[in-house]
Parts: sequence; structure tokens; C-alpha cells
Amino acid sequence: MKLVVISFAPFIKKNGHFLAYSPYIKEMEIWARHATEIAFVCPILKNDEELLIAPIQFPIAKLFVVKEFNVKTFWNSIKALQYSFWNFYQLFRAMIWADHIHLRCPGNLGLMGCLVQVFFPGKVKTAKYAGNWDPKSKQPIAYRIQKWLLQNTFLTKNMQVLVYGEWEDSSKNVKSFFTASYSNKDKIEILPRDLNAPLDFVFVGTLSVGKRPLYAIKILQELQNKGIPCQLSFYGTGTEKASLEDYIQSHQLEKSVFLKGNYSHEAMKKVYQEAHFNILPSRSEGWPKVIAEGMFWGCLPIATQISCVPTMLDFGNRGLLLTMNIKEDAEMIYDLIQNQSTYKEKAQKSMLWSRKYTLDLFESEIKNLLQA
Repeated sequence: MKLVVISFAPFIKKNGHFLAYSPYIKEMEIWARHATEIAFVCPILKNDEELLIAPIQFPIAKLFVVKEFNVKTFWNSIKALQYSFWNFYQLFRAMIWADHIHLRCPGNLGLMGCLVQVFFPGKVKTAKYAGNWDPKSKQPIAYRIQKWLLQNTFLTKNMQVLVYGEWEDSSKNVKSFFTASYSNKDKIEILPRDLNAPLDFVFVGTLSVGKRPLYAIKILQELQNKGIPCQLSFYGTGTEKASLEDYIQSHQLEKSVFLKGNYSHEAMKKVYQEAHFNILPSRSEGWPKVIAEGMFWGCLPIATQISCVPTMLDFGNRGLLLTMNIKEDAEMIYDLIQNQSTYKEKAQKSMLWSRKYTLDLFESEIKNLLQA
């Protein structure tokens, strides 16, 4: 079975070898194991753009190279129009070649793939919608069009759409799904931490406006003002790094806020095992992998009420849901810190829940999708 994966997740070519974003490649290794051949429709970059990258260690049958674009300026819009013709051509070529078409949405290439797949009603298809599937959420029009196309069973045939969470009024081809980072062999015994000072908060992910890392620092400041000794470490990098450095320096937080940069998958295990709280005040998520990872190691999640996050956290029984009111959120966290038994109970529940969603189960589900 020939599988083609369509995604704007780029490949990076270095010294004649291809690399890509490490978590993405770990997942693609699983898909590749259950296909006779695998091909990719994606752009190729010359540098890693500070992504956490890893080498691609499975054979690639074909590469259908597309061009990245955006429509943020007039000239970019002109380029996007030119590039679109080439990208549509590559998508048609890839879908003709494949037995199974796998779309990664949302995104510009995902939208184009949603349109092209209409012309291949007889081919078996899956789409992983990694964003927020909540029909009530405010999203760009391109995202809304993709969601409409994916669940339109008249235009979209032979497609299983993998989404995060369970949503009312979804079409019959929409399947609630999950993602995973650890296997059954990783289920070593971990005891919830005692709330001994200083309390250790972590923020894991891209330092971008959408992830709102500054909000995490402001919560730390509120807790410190309440007399709670605590520290916050950021794991990741991004466009907000410089502004965070300025804020840390101007507020004399160098001894309690640390920008650690990118850590490897293995190194993050120890980080999660030792931290008390994992905070993610993000504006938009699908299935926040870093939250599920922290839960696996008993690191209590604190996250925004978006997408399937409330379900992941069992509406507060397996973590804390942010209101995005700084005073209210700091008070909620402060109250929990005063009650160690409640903290440990929530952390234990979060760990038991996350450990159901292993790579072993994930691979079994992917195998079933490809054999359908």
C-alpha cells in the first residue's frame, strides 16, 4: 500500500540527508511501518528555523516538493497565486500515485489538499485535524472551509477525519482521536511531588504570541506577591524570546524565571518528573501534547479552556483550568498550593488518565486506519 502524507511541515536538507521536526517524524515512523511505500508532499528548507529537528530514518519513496507561501502582504499574495498552480499540480501527481491519502490540517496546503481530494472519491483517505475542532470557536475562514469540506460526505468520500475531542453534530466520518508520546514500557512508578519550596513551574512549547508565555510569568509574579516561593522554566524558543528576556530583566526576575531553550524528548522526561506544575495559557490548541506529556509524569496541568482541554483535565478534576483573569487564576493556584492532599489527588488522576494513551495504542489505531 502506497501512502502519501500531505503537510506543510517542512523537510530540512543537510549534507545530503533529510531532517524534520522531531515529534512529527516520530509519528511518521509509525505510519511508515504500516505502508509498503511512503511519500510526502511538503516544502524543503535550507535551515532548521530553530525547530527541534531529527533525522528521517525510514525510506521515502517519493518527494513531491511544494512551495511555502502566505498572504500577509500584497506581494506575498501575488507569489501565493503563482505558487498555488505548482502546488496543485504536485498534489494531483501525489494523489494519482497513492493508494492511501493522508492530509495534515489545518493550513494552506491542507486546504488545497481538501479541494484536490474531491477528484479522487475512490481512494482511501484520512485527515488529521490537529487544530481546534470546536464548531463554536473563532477561527480563520481558511480553517472553517477545511472543516466544512472534511465533514461534507457528499464532496469528501472514503475519508476518516481524526479530530481531538467529541463534538455534537459531527458527520459520520469524523472520529475522535488522540496523540501519544510514551509507550507502555515508560510506565514507571512516579509519586506526586510534595509541595516543598520553591515550587517548580514549567512552560513547554513555542515562545509565540499565541502561546501567551508572558501570562505565565505574570502568574508567577502574583504567587510571589502572595508569599509563595516559586520558579518558572521555559522549554522552547520562538519569536517572543527577546521580549521575554527584556521583561525578566526589567522586573528583576533572573533568579526565578529561566529560558532553557529546546530540550530533547528524553531530557524532558526528567523535567516533567521533577516539576510541580505545567502551565500553558495558549490561545488555541488541538490536543496539547505537552500537557498530556506532563500528566504522564504526574506534573499537574494548568491550561486554558479551549478545544478538548477541559475534557482532558476532566473539567478541573485532573488539573486547573485558567479563566485568563490574572487575579482569579493566581488565587485558584494559591488555594490549591495550600491543600497538598488535593494537589496529589489531582496529579494522580491526571497521570492515570494520560497513561491510557500510549504509543502502543496509537500505533494499533493507525494500523487499523491504514488497513480499513
